[in-house]
Amino acid sequence: MGQGNNLSKGLLIGFLTGTIVGAAVALLYAPKSGKELRQDIKTKTDDFKDEAEKFVDSAKEKAKAAINEGKKKAETLLSDAKAKAEALLHDANQVITDAKSKVSEKEA
Repeated sequence: MGQGNNLSKGLLIGFLTGTIVGAAVALLYAPKSGKELRQDIKTKTDDFKDEAEKFVDSAKEKAKAAINEGKKKAETLLSDAKAKAEALLHDANQVITDAKSKVSEKEA
């Protein structure tokens, strides 16, 4: 689980870095006035912010789904373990009851 988390962090950092560098290079090499360049930078920043928010929201949803899946699996395991423990207790009680009956029969 830790390795996947590190991979996700690495992908996010790479995505963010690539987007920033690409946008900066594109804006700096475009033949525009200072006002147009500032407007383009603002627009690209807003676009980048929106994309980053979407990425984070998607990551949160995936994390929630993974947590919910883990909870479901844990509940299933606990339920199965409880059923098996109850069956073992029932079997143990049956063995004790049978043993008491045999002892009582031999004493009589």
